[in-house]
Amino acid sequence: MAFSVFSKKSGKTYYLHSSEQSRKDGATTVLYYFAGDLREEGGVEVLPADYIVVENQRTGQPYLKKRS
Repeated sequence: MAFSVFSKKSGKTYYLHSSEQSRKDGATTVLYYFAGDLREEGGVEVLPADYIVVENQRTGQPYLKKRS
């Protein structure tokens, strides 16, 4: 089961996903995003280390932020 967060503002549950993006220099970057539905591929079960979940005050959409 993917990591999920319940939005207090919108009342929806969001699921954490990831995808790999190739860069021009040949390296690979992992992108994390929240989606309203649980997709078959890309679901992340554990919150990545050194990240916290923050909720957008206007929309209620959650996003990841690096710990300081």
